[in-house]
Amino acid sequence: MAGVEKVAAFGWAARDTSGALSPFHFSRRAVGESDVKLKVLFCGICHSDLHLARNDWGYSIYPLVPGHEIVGVVTEVGSGVEALKVGDKAGVGYYCNSCQACENCNTHLENYCTKMVTTVCGADKDGTFTQGGFSDIMVVEARYVVRIPNNLPLAGAAPLLCAGITVYSPLKYYGLSKPGMQIGVVGLGGLGHVAVKFAKAFGATVTVISTSSGKRQEALERLGADSFLVSRDPDQMQAASETLDGIIDTVSAFHSITPLLSLLKTSGKLVVVGAPTLPLDLYLFPLILGRKMVGGSCTGGIKETQEMIDFAAENGITADVEVIPMDYVNTAMGRLEKGDVKYRFVIDVSNTLKPTQA
Repeated sequence: MAGVEKVAAFGWAARDTSGALSPFHFSRRAVGESDVKLKVLFCGICHSDLHLARNDWGYSIYPLVPGHEIVGVVTEVGSGVEALKVGDKAGVGYYCNSCQACENCNTHLENYCTKMVTTVCGADKDGTFTQGGFSDIMVVEARYVVRIPNNLPLAGAAPLLCAGITVYSPLKYYGLSKPGMQIGVVGLGGLGHVAVKFAKAFGATVTVISTSSGKRQEALERLGADSFLVSRDPDQMQAASETLDGIIDTVSAFHSITPLLSLLKTSGKLVVVGAPTLPLDLYLFPLILGRKMVGGSCTGGIKETQEMIDFAAENGITADVEVIPMDYVNTAMGRLEKGDVKYRFVIDVSNTLKPTQA
């Protein structure tokens, strides 16, 4: 947009559908009355960053700077900002703006606003397309920034702004956060391992459900799950029939969810957050005969995201991360595609992103 003041920024961007990232100089808007500016310290790598970099979903705009699991320190605030001050640790998640006038926005559900602006490839208020956190600075409306408590390690906090809120929100909304609940978690990846941690902190008995026994020891001994269930083992599935109050399904690959319904008690709830690209197989009779529910959930509102971050700080919850330098990002993307990460890559942006790389 002509006449809008800009500030220099530097990051790594994809230029085409190869998804390969390389150094990139660009501009962000100057800090306005309701904005804050962050120096980016860490940024997680979500699987959706890989999809966006390669235009797997068909709406990527190049050059494209990925990254929506962003933590940093506030370096400048607009004249109208009161909730944040220079020096605060803060974070930005999947979206950075919305219409601010609809029912969803007025009830702290900005994530469901039909005009929600994603942190990457969104149409921002200055007429430009948003660029993400694989960069040195962010300029964001303060309303969409959460404060990071000082006792929360920043590298491990970054993935909570996407993976964390994605599992926290459905546990809360669907009434699965009450102590004593029996909760299943399908898949033990970036989302699933955090779901186990939150469910345990809520006081649940947690069963990890996987297609193979390869992660049994990890789930039980390191993450603290109470039991492990191999979904391809009919004897195990039968033994666990009608034992769970709720299931959080984090798997993004196509899979049948009908067998999972047998694990639910009467009135149990299966919540899908993994977003497979193909339609799932669903047989309706188990729903009808057991008064069961299949639901969905997409990230969370800003108020709930702040609640989640504060809860994580109070309970010592962080994501398990592999911290990497910026120039390792293409290798990390390749490993992510193969599932070779435990459980989230996080870029040490402030110490390894150097303008001399350009």
